[in-house]
Parts: sequence; structure tokens; C-alpha cells
Amino acid sequence: MELLRNITFCPQNESLWTVWEDHGLSRCFSYTLTSSLLALWITMGGLSEWWIYRKYGNQIERRVLVAKPVYTIQLLLVWLLIFLVIGQLVIDFLRLDGQSLYGFNILWSALMCFSWLLSLYLVHLERCFGLPSVPTGGHGLILLIFWTGALVADTILLVNLNSPVWFFHMASHKDQMLLALYVSRFFITLWLFLLGLKAPGMPRQEDYLLGAGIPYTLHVRDNSMSTWSGFGRKMRRLLPFLWPKGNCKLQLAVFFCFVILVAGRILTPISPILLKKIVDGLGVMPGHKREFLWQDILAYSSLILVVQGSNSLFSNLRNILWIRVQQFTTKYTQVKLYEHLHSLSLSWHLSRKTGDVLRVLDRGTQSVNSLLSYMLFQIFPAIADTLIAFGYFTYAFNLWFGLIVLFSIVIYSTLTISISEWRTKFRREMNLLDNAAQAKGVDALLNFETVKYYNAEEVEVREYANCVDEYQKAEWKTSFSLAFLNILQSLTVNAGSVTGSLLCAYMVYKGDSGMTAGDFVLFIAYISQMYTPLNFLGTYYRVIQKSFIDMENMFELLDHQPDVVDHHGAIDLKLDQGQIEFRDVCFSYNNDRPILKQVSFVVPPGHTVAFVGQTGAGKSTLVRLLFRFYDVKSGTILIDGQNIAFVKQKSLRSHIGVVPQDTVLFNSSILENIRYGRPSATDDEVIDAARSAEIHDSILQMPNKYETVVGERGLKLSGGEKQRVAIARTILKAPSIIILDEATSALDTRTERRVQKALSEIVKGKTTIVVAHRLSTIVKADQIIVLEDGEIVEQGNHKELLSLNKKYAAMWFQQLEEERQISEAERRISEAEPGPSGIKDETL
Repeated sequence: MELLRNITFCPQNESLWTVWEDHGLSRCFSYTLTSSLLALWITMGGLSEWWIYRKYGNQIERRVLVAKPVYTIQLLLVWLLIFLVIGQLVIDFLRLDGQSLYGFNILWSALMCFSWLLSLYLVHLERCFGLPSVPTGGHGLILLIFWTGALVADTILLVNLNSPVWFFHMASHKDQMLLALYVSRFFITLWLFLLGLKAPGMPRQEDYLLGAGIPYTLHVRDNSMSTWSGFGRKMRRLLPFLWPKGNCKLQLAVFFCFVILVAGRILTPISPILLKKIVDGLGVMPGHKREFLWQDILAYSSLILVVQGSNSLFSNLRNILWIRVQQFTTKYTQVKLYEHLHSLSLSWHLSRKTGDVLRVLDRGTQSVNSLLSYMLFQIFPAIADTLIAFGYFTYAFNLWFGLIVLFSIVIYSTLTISISEWRTKFRREMNLLDNAAQAKGVDALLNFETVKYYNAEEVEVREYANCVDEYQKAEWKTSFSLAFLNILQSLTVNAGSVTGSLLCAYMVYKGDSGMTAGDFVLFIAYISQMYTPLNFLGTYYRVIQKSFIDMENMFELLDHQPDVVDHHGAIDLKLDQGQIEFRDVCFSYNNDRPILKQVSFVVPPGHTVAFVGQTGAGKSTLVRLLFRFYDVKSGTILIDGQNIAFVKQKSLRSHIGVVPQDTVLFNSSILENIRYGRPSATDDEVIDAARSAEIHDSILQMPNKYETVVGERGLKLSGGEKQRVAIARTILKAPSIIILDEATSALDTRTERRVQKALSEIVKGKTTIVVAHRLSTIVKADQIIVLEDGEIVEQGNHKELLSLNKKYAAMWFQQLEEERQISEAERRISEAEPGPSGIKDETL
């Protein structure tokens, strides 16, 4: 107790407000300030976070919290830090080597132990509770800033390297022990800071959903994970885009770009040094006379022209060389993505929105170019310039100047990374909402005709406006957080610049350090030159972060593998006669509802087999399976005895032609749409196919004849015209197997007759499968198969099935009655109208 009564808060001849003493910071001031600020921050922030979680948080079930080893290490490191703090207090308390214990030692130890214990509680709180919002997947801003502050506080102590009152001189055994504790504490704090960014103990997005009582059944990518996770893997995937294989000219251009980059880094420090010589030569110094250093002035001006700024000769020369490399990257990325999209299975395309896919393609291409450009020509040079500046200032001036540069950049980078990582969730949310708005707009425009049918313009505009409103809310969060980051970055940069300038000016003023006015000019010029790109480091980081996000989406798309692939050793289909056999085929799009159940049938060579049944019976699924858009769950599909699962898809589809119910044409000329069936066909062959399809005369009546552009999805043509163009395309392909998938179900009676006439030409002598809605179109089929709930319930020709008087017969007589009623109604309308009337053929 006597010892405690005699304790003073600060050492003698030193007060709490003494900032600088004996070539270093005051221990009393330093320890008191840092521990108080950290304790105040973690206390105020912790209380606010505790209140928010208590009011709005949902506890996450323990069964979904994965105990990762890295999370355990994170907790153990915090406890180790607490023991180190207590250990330092014990050493001070023992008064080794006659040194005294002060009040600031006790205060620092108490506040730091309290702060680290409270940080443990906040880690536990954020791990075990989820807020009803988009989960961050990382720790909150309170903890991130606390860990950053603790690391900065330990780093700042390095300014005391030359002070005899600190432990860095190791003048006693106590100093040696305190130094060992400091080094241990520094590296543990650094490790904790890095682990805090990784957040190993934080639950995944689905854990939040489970904790909120929402069943998690879908795979959701953790959109809030750090964009820098897997950095090495992402950079390895970028290498093919950087180094153009097989193109020596482009490889040479990349090499010269790097040469220019290295030369620029070497020449950058020379211009401030020349400026110092010029100023010193023009100034008045004892023992020196003024000099007109015109050579140095010319050299300085030349360096400014060659190296300095974005408009320098080196920068523009590098940009010129990089143009071709960038074009290669753009083409390589776009073509690879486009090729990959065409390789994916039908099921993938049916589950995706075209607008979203196009946005991923566009953003992915831009992200690759942005990453390569910014990483190679902005980030790496900025890092190199910083290290060179630190080395130069330490060598030419003293350690203080090097530390000022280093600390300002470390603090700047720490703030930028921490806050930018916090902003990631806003950027990702904005991306998702932007995709949703774009997809909504594209969807409505693609279905423009349907919108007009139902007078739904106002509805579509309102829904699109709602999407834009949601996007703008996320955009506001992104812009606000960006402004907040910019303020902190500006304060950091200016603080470093002002501190260094004052110190340099003071040393020049004192005159006992040998520094001249030229050194002050050198410092100002060099620091301004170095801080200019540093001012944009936040922008570079944000662009790179955004590019990584966009690139992740692109790589996810590239990583998605098709469901249907050619087996190893697959061979080309050898078509001899064209016999098709389905043998005990079972199939379902999902496990909940089987579509086909033990379906077996044979289509003999040259025969026509028709499939009928209610909607959802599985008719169109048979067509997709024959094209091998999907693989069967069980059973076998054979063509001339060959299992189509073991032949190449390209070979299989080259032998099959299809006329679908909904013909979609490309937005090009009629000539090119027909030629799509066989790209190598001549114009005469295309015209012959059009004649066979009964469309040639109609084309000649059009203004541009065969060069007439059909519009998007063929909207400028009537339904009958589109069908006959599709038939001409199939005729030109000349396949051995023909599939007619309800090819006339959407046409009027007269147009259907003309299309049926064209179809009769295409199926002569071919193995044909017909999916029919109107039974009158399949009366002459060699065999008719009736499907119901994925099973074959009847099989035979038209007469045989009518004689059975079952499912097919009921469908036949029902359609006859419907057609009789339609004819009766048309007759009555015709009799009620004066003058001749008839049905206009829309195809003429």
C-alpha cells in the first residue's frame, strides 16, 4: 500500500501534456493517449453494437456454426495479448534495475486488458447473432477500426528508436524484456488485424438465414466475402490474358511495356534531386558562390517531359504499345465467354435471364482490362515508388523522414483497405440491383407485343421505376461511403505532408544538420510527386475491387460446366438407315416429378411416328432427349443400334433436322436465315430450298426479296412465313431424321394446309417424328403413340386407334366437334355479311 501511495502518474520533469522528449514521444503521453482512445472507441462502439444486436438480432443456432481452427487461433491470440499486457505491468511493478512504476503503466495495462476483453465479446456477438439485413460475412466496422488502431498504436512506437528513455536501446535487463514483449505484441496484433479482415469465425450467409428461421435450400454464393480472397488463384487465371501465346509481336510489346515501367521507377527520384542542386546553386551559402546550372535545368525539364505525369512520353509510349495487348485481351475474353455460353446445356440457359448473362459478359471483359491496367501500371509502380522513397529519405535525410513517409502510407492503406472492404457489400448489392433493373427492362422489351396486347405499359414502366429506385438506394449508400473514405484519405495524406514539411523546415532553420533550402525543396517536390499517385490509391483500390467482383461473376460463368458432355472416347454417329429406338427411358427435370416412365418404342427407317397427348404428357421432352439436350435418368436411346450417349453431340445433331412450333429467326436477311441450315450452301441452293418450302413466291413479292431483313426473332414475317422459312432451312440441311414439333399448331387452317404441303416434301423417305396437336395432321402417320403422364397408353395407326375407342378416339371426336362448331360459326358470320367473304391468307 505504501508503494501505491508513492506512485506518480508521470515521471519527474514530465507531465501528461509533454508530447516530445529526448528524441522521442513521451511515454506518459503516448501510453495514456493510445490506450484511452482505443478503450473509448471499443466501449462506445461496443455499446451501440450491443444495443443494435439486442434489439434487432436473431441468434444463430449452434449446430450451423462451424468451429474453424483459424477462429480458435484468433481467440487464443487475443488472450495471449492480454497476458502480454499483464506481463508488462508485472515487469514494471517489480521495479527491475531500479526503475519506478508509474500511474500511466497501470492505466495502460487496465485499459488495454479491458479493450481486448471487450473485443472478444464483440467477436462472439457478431458470430452468434445475425441482423435482419444483407449479411456482411465479415466483422463490423467497430472491430475493424479497433484492430487497425491497435496496430497503428504499436507501429507509432517505432519513432522512439533513437530515444534513450524507451526500451529500444536495451540499456538494462528490463528494457530487453520490454522489447521482447513489444515485438511479440506487435506481430500478434498484426496477425489479429489480418485475421480480422478474413473473419474466420463469422458464419456464412446461409447460417444467417437459418438463424432467422428461414429454411436454406438454395446454394447462395457468399457475396460479402473479401474480394481479395483467392487473390493468387485469380491472378494465375489472369496470366493467359496478359501474355499473348503464339503472338511474338504482342509478347514483345508486353516486354517493352515492362522495360518502360522499370525505367520510369529508376528515373522518378532523379528529378527532385536535380531540383535541389538547382536551388542550392542559385542560393547564397557560406563558402559557395552562385551557379547557373543550365545542364541540370535541361536535364530536370527533360525528365519532367519523359517521366512525370500521365501525359509523359513514357506513359504515352507505354499506352501505344498496350493498345494491341488490350485488344487481344478483349477479343480473347469475349470469344472465350461466348464459346463457353454455347457449350453450356439447355437447362442452364432456360434457368438464366439473357440480360443478366450479357451484363456478366460485358462487365467481365471490362474487369480483365481494368485489372491488368491498374495492377501493372498503377498499383505496382506506386508500391515501388513508396519503397524507393522510404529508402532514399532514410539514407539522404534521416530515419524520421523515412518513417513519416512509411507511416502515412501504412495508415492510408489501412484505412483504404478496411473501409473499402466494408463498402464491398454496398457495391455488390448495387450490382445485383443493377442486373435486376437491366433484366426487367430487357424482358419487357423482348415481350413488347405481349405488353401491347394487355395495355400493360404503365405496369411495366412502374415496375421498372421500382427497380431503378431500389438500385438508387444502394447507389446512395455506395456514394456516401465513398465520400466518407475520401475525407479520411485526404486528412491522412495532408497530415503526412505537413508533418514532414514542418520537420524539414525546422532542421533547415536550425542549420546544425547540414540541410539546405534545396533539401526542403527536394522534400516538397519528392513528397508531392509520390503523393500524387497515392491520392488515387483509393480510386485504384476501388476499381480493382469492383473489377474483382465483376471478374468473380465471369469466372463463375466460366467454371460452370455443361450437364451434357461427350464421353471420353465418343465417336461420330454412323447413320445407315435411320432407325430410332427408345428403350425403357425414364426422365425427370427434377426428382419431384417424373416426366417419362419406362417409355419404349421403335421408329423404323423411313417411317413416320406421331406422338399425341395432353400438355405436359412428355411429347416435347422426347424431342429434347433425342437431340441430347438432356441425358436420360435411366434407359437407352439408340439410332441404328448406337447409344447416343456415346456419340459426339455435334455428329448426332448434324443428322437431325427440326421444325419447331415457335420458329425464332435471326435478325438478318431471309437468305442468311435459310442458309443457316447449311452455311456452305450457294444462293441457288438456298432458292431451291425456298421453292420446296412453298415460300419462294412470297419472298419475291417483298421489297428486298431475299435480302429482306426479318427483324428481331423474325417479327416482320407472319407465322406461316416463319414456319416455311424454317422448313426451307431444314430442307437445305438435308438431314436423315426429321422432327416436326407441333409445327402447325399455331397457324390458321388455310396457312396450315400450305405448310403441310411443304412438310410433305421434307419428310419423303425420311425417318420422321411428329409431335402433334391437331390430330387431322397425322392421319397418314405409320404409327401414332398416345402419351399420358409420361407413359405410353395406346399405340397403332389412325384406324386401329379409332377402333379401340379409348383415349385417342375421344381426342379425335372432341376435335371433330370443335372444328364443326368453328365451321358453323364461320358459316353464320358469312351469311350475315353482304357480299363475298373469305379467309385472308396472311402468307400471301
